Amino acid sequence: MRYFYSCTFCFPLFPLQKRRKYVAPKKKEKRPRINEEIRAPEVLLVDGENSETLTVPEAIERAKAMEMDLIEISPKANPPVVKITDFGRFMYQLKKKEQKQKAHNKQTEVKMLRFSFRTEKHDLDRILDRAREFLDERHLVKLVVRLRGREMTNKDYAKQKLAGLVAELSDVAEVEQEVKPQGNMFSAIVRPKRGQ
Repeated sequence: MRYFYSCTFCFPLFPLQKRRKYVAPKKKEKRPRINEEIRAPEVLLVDGENSETLTVPEAIERAKAMEMDLIEISPKANPPVVKITDFGRFMYQLKKKEQKQKAHNKQTEVKMLRFSFRTEKHDLDRILDRAREFLDERHLVKLVVRLRGREMTNKDYAKQKLAGLVAELSDVAEVEQEVKPQGNMFSAIVRPKRGQ
């Protein structure tokens, strides 16, 4: 083997191997069995209000005569329930249904609104407006008043200020957690009223 010599390096003259890229395995899409993929010997064909028990080849023949697909709706039933419809349309409706369910299962978050011991009336009104917005969106709201330095001597005033804000929100919110001290701050959590 011949080597190429330079000032500081010595390396062989044959090409180096390329490093392989990692290719993540594709997620297998969960989809119902169609046509020849159906393994049961007999199936229950549901067509609107009508239902009848057929062998798989007979059901596939009917589907092909209509230029549609035979789709397994309920594979765990005995016999499995199938339906004759267009597979593309069926998958589209299934995805739409899943997206609608996801939209309804929106998670509630805890939104934190922090203010200081010396925050003025106008700014507190703005914090109240923001809290009302979060409560309308069905989120929990954590109100926090922070004390610094000499403010620590007036803990009662800070507690009253926070309790006043919680009282002003009483028309749209219920108290989840009462005003309580946490180190150099006081906090309270309110949630939207049920049934609103």
